[in-house]
Amino acid sequence: MVKEGLYVEPRAQGDFAVRRENSKRASATAPTQAEAIARAKEIEPDGEIHVARVRKGGDGPDKFRKV
Repeated sequence: MVKEGLYVEPRAQGDFAVRRENSKRASATAPTQAEAIARAKEIEPDGEIHVARVRKGGDGPDKFRKV
């Protein structure tokens, strides 16, 4: 079975969500991006983790980077 990547992205509530690709709900949430990345590594130690670049302005993240 191929493992899907996890995505760390900001939420409107001001915290960060850890999601699987094409999921409707977050697997976990965390108050900071660093904590969300750490949680994603706990969930999928060998999986790819993609982190949204957080920028000021705009409607949301436009790019993801691998950790």
